Amino acid sequence: MSLPKQVRLVEVGPRDGLQNEQQPISVADKVRLVDDLSAAGLSYIEVGSFVSPKWVPQMAGSAEVFAQIQRKAGVTYAALTPNMKGLEAAIEAGVKEVAVFGAASEAFSQKNINCSIAESLARFAPLMEAAREQDIRVRGYVSCVLGCPYEGEVSPAKVAEVARELYAMGCYEVSLGDTIGTGTPGKTRT
Repeated sequence: MSLPKQVRLVEVGPRDGLQNEQQPISVADKVRLVDDLSAAGLSYIEVGSFVSPKWVPQMAGSAEVFAQIQRKAGVTYAALTPNMKGLEAAIEAGVKEVAVFGAASEAFSQKNINCSIAESLARFAPLMEAAREQDIRVRGYVSCVLGCPYEGEVSPAKVAEVARELYAMGCYEVSLGDTIGTGTPGKTRT
């Protein structure tokens, strides 16, 4: 097996790592975490998410976090933006790169974002156009590529279909997520 000469780490701890914490986390602590990650040499940090605090309370204050972090040259500070309202908030906060997410599992899509895979992709069309107009880069995520907590096995063809759609609509990169940690080298190769 040949290994790549380099890899790029996308640090999602300030967003994905904190979003399920039960205790409230202050903006100051989030800022300190992002600044410490920058100081540690990470070059890509997903700082927060512009979603309704009703659904993801820990992401409240993402705009304040973006306003207070000490930005370092060469570091990308991104945000998850699942819809136009989120993108508009990210633009207002000065975010230069955002991420959108879909799933390769219909059940996961319904339970996680309350719509089908096709509906989620359709929601991204105006977001992608607005991001292009604002010169904001967009990464795509596909969840549940190696297994789903509701459906079990996920078809590699479905993963490819969703990834292809995200790429075709303008995502410069598509991240494939082993959301529930059931992946194996064999499943990944397939």
